Amino acid sequence: MMNTPIRLAALVAVAATLGQLPACTWVKPTISAENVRVAYDGNVSGCRDAGAISVSVTDKVAFYHRPALKVRDELETLARNQAAGIPADTIKPTDEPRDGAQNFEAYVCGGVRMKQRDASAPGKDDVQTFPVKDH
Repeated sequence: MMNTPIRLAALVAVAATLGQLPACTWVKPTISAENVRVAYDGNVSGCRDAGAISVSVTDKVAFYHRPALKVRDELETLARNQAAGIPADTIKPTDEPRDGAQNFEAYVCGGVRMKQRDASAPGKDDVQTFPVKDH
């Protein structure tokens, strides 16, 4: 049987570990996800539907509930990561986070997107420019 000082030390160690959880970020954005915007205002007029995205993260560890803002942020990051792979350039939440899960709709809105240059495509030295005639 554990004596009281050892129990107290174990409890302090667990509390210290749990105290660090709010600072943890378990979901990291990909480089491609940085180009995906979130339509917070819901305005996706002129955009083409690219598909649905469902994401989930851990919202509690044992009896500890993670901060709602942190969970929401990680859900959005996961959705942006997935949208970049569709590829889509915009996401819009379709519901509020619940039990660590949320649904989004992905769209292509025609934002500026960087594409890798094809090796067979002309390079910058192959481009010609012409002056514009004045009328």
